Amino acid sequence: MSSAEALYDKVARKVISETLRLKKGETLTIESWNNGLPFARRLAVEARRIGAIPVVVFEDESAYVEGVKVTPKDVLGSMGKHEYGLLAGSDAYVFIPGPPIGAYSPRLSRQEVTDSTKYNHSWYEAAEKARLRGARLPFGYVGKEYARLIKKRPEEVVRHQLRAALADFAGISASGRAVGQALQDGAQATLMTPGGKLEFTLRGDLEVEDGVVDESDVAGGYNMTYVPPGYVSKQVDPASAKGSVTLSPSVTRLGLLTDGSLEFEGGRLVGRKSGGSAKMLEELVEAVPPEKRVLTSVIVGLNPLMRYEYGQDRMVSGAVGLGGFGFMGTVRRGSLSVAGKALVQKGKLTPPV
Repeated sequence: MSSAEALYDKVARKVISETLRLKKGETLTIESWNNGLPFARRLAVEARRIGAIPVVVFEDESAYVEGVKVTPKDVLGSMGKHEYGLLAGSDAYVFIPGPPIGAYSPRLSRQEVTDSTKYNHSWYEAAEKARLRGARLPFGYVGKEYARLIKKRPEEVVRHQLRAALADFAGISASGRAVGQALQDGAQATLMTPGGKLEFTLRGDLEVEDGVVDESDVAGGYNMTYVPPGYVSKQVDPASAKGSVTLSPSVTRLGLLTDGSLEFEGGRLVGRKSGGSAKMLEELVEAVPPEKRVLTSVIVGLNPLMRYEYGQDRMVSGAVGLGGFGFMGTVRRGSLSVAGKALVQKGKLTPPV
């Protein structure tokens, strides 16, 4: 058995036993694109090993791209009754996406991707109604174009993400609960970065991605989790941000933003500059209407096995992510405090968790 196959087996067993908690007699649907098929095969084998009943649904990249371009617009992105039936009959679901629907592929325009995935809301509604337990493996988004943007080989990025999926889910869950308890509505947060101080008020939904879909997740409608997992996300009062923040290198849909500084007033982004990626920063921000260039979310990373620039920076332990103004900006060595309590100090979770 090759090292890649051994890694697939380990992650497949973890997804089956820990993420989905699949049981004998339960049904599992595995949806995969071309690059995810080797892993999908191992999932099917592991499901059968415990007596579950899997089925694999295959989406071919070339056929999908060609189909998007010839499908009538009033039908594009619609779910069929057979898809609803498949969801209703599944106890668990694994989705391994393909590069064409990622943010980095030139094969489809962003509008074509948006139009062809209009079913997302309907899919989640059906999944919630079916009370299925699901996992999404974002390594499927990694294609040649994306890997080129971050100057790595696709297999290198995929291998790293799968290794990060072997992290201790229970430990991540405990860390997520501890961080989440501090992120209360109305709490004042301060993010310190070299040369910057950003203050904002927390308000809105809280999400903990710990790699496990349990009864409370299903009951709350959080049917899908990421594998690898590892972050806490909290919404921000969109009118509250004031001050400035210095960004670390951040992976964006246009490539690696090498540096950046953002200034906020009354929640809105009022200034930005970059020494090495000025053109990229302008393009990212200008893609968003001025009135929507506001800080809307903060993310704290939890995964101790994830490293930066492998496609999931928000999950790196101690990372602080900021979103809502055209891209997700990453702070690698920032210090985040909420209501006077330090959650991250110079890029490390505190107290150590």
